[in-house]
Amino acid sequence: MGRAIALRFAGEGFAVAVAGRTGPPLEAVRSEIASSGGQAAAFLCDVADKASVDTAVRRAAEALGPIDVLVNNAGVAESAPFVSMDDEMWHRALAVNLTGAYHCMRAVLPGMLERASGRIVNIASTAAKQGFAYTSAYVASKHGLLGLTRAVAAEVGGRGVTINAICPGWLDTPMTDRSIARISERTGRSSGEARAMLERMNARGRLIDPSEVADLAIRLASPASADINGQDFDIT
Repeated sequence: MGRAIALRFAGEGFAVAVAGRTGPPLEAVRSEIASSGGQAAAFLCDVADKASVDTAVRRAAEALGPIDVLVNNAGVAESAPFVSMDDEMWHRALAVNLTGAYHCMRAVLPGMLERASGRIVNIASTAAKQGFAYTSAYVASKHGLLGLTRAVAAEVGGRGVTINAICPGWLDTPMTDRSIARISERTGRSSGEARAMLERMNARGRLIDPSEVADLAIRLASPASADINGQDFDIT
């Protein structure tokens, strides 16, 4: 999904900084954008580490200029019954899905407010609005991300900055492939049966293409969305 979002923004003429913990996929996206005539830079960054985020944001601004749009897309999703979930799973989910977004927002928001211009798009989940069994850490972190979106949006309203959230259902991504594998392993269902079960959980009966999330993200970053703030948008 991060790749789809990065390519969509590059296609609209944005200079794009991509960040993450693994170098080769970042470089692949940077190279893909550059080969199409766009401007991009890639930075190693662990969003759970404030110093890592601050360094990546500083380097991105030095390479490409002030950050006008932040898309918080980093995320982890693991599953286990609540009573047997280890503490590390809980802390990972909160550190990446919630605190990671907090770190990134804290790093870019002062500059946006100073320039009276900026867009922040947080990629949440339908799990930000309802509970799903065996995913308590993930659900709690996404509920927290939606609450963070709404609270900070209320603070910055009318100051040229908007903060909104996108809440997708099950996506056609490698993360969902891993979920399908876990479901198959634990239930004995085939991968096809597990995939079909997840597809039925989406309103349209299919997995969501990441490009659909990218299309909404670019709309929320556009001047036409200047009056949309503190909102959440489902894609199911």
